[in-house]
Amino acid sequence: MTSCYCGNHLPFESCCLPIHKDVKKAVKPEQLMRARFSAHKTNNVDFVVATYHPSCNAELERDSIADSINSNWTTLNVLVSEYGANEHEGFVSFEAYLEENGFEYCLAERSRFLFENGQWFYVDGELDDSIPPRPLTVQAAKIGRNDPCLCGSGKKYKKCCG
Repeated sequence: MTSCYCGNHLPFESCCLPIHKDVKKAVKPEQLMRARFSAHKTNNVDFVVATYHPSCNAELERDSIADSINSNWTTLNVLVSEYGANEHEGFVSFEAYLEENGFEYCLAERSRFLFENGQWFYVDGELDDSIPPRPLTVQAAKIGRNDPCLCGSGKKYKKCCG
């Protein structure tokens, strides 16, 4: 059994897919946030656009939303999920990772959601850009035969540990 794209242990078909088919099945902000991440993994632009709050006019940003969805998103880590001043406002803090050009990038955000007309909507978020990109591969240092030995002997590598 494969876990859902959102990181839950349930399979996609019983975790996020039902919410993709009927957004009102997301009864908590975290469920909608996870379903939005899964929509990125499954290239479901319509779902992401439809789950923005109407005040965001997401349809006007469809092309840039599609560009984001077409990125190589890999992992979602939900850090905190909480309600705001009342049960109609929720916040989800998360880290979403994507790979691009040999680097792993982290989108860290505290997202705000509102419950209106029987469903949750994404409104906006506060980004945390303090996490720097990191290389996906670490290349081993190549030691030349005439380089100093790494053991600290002061000898050339070829005369010591090489």
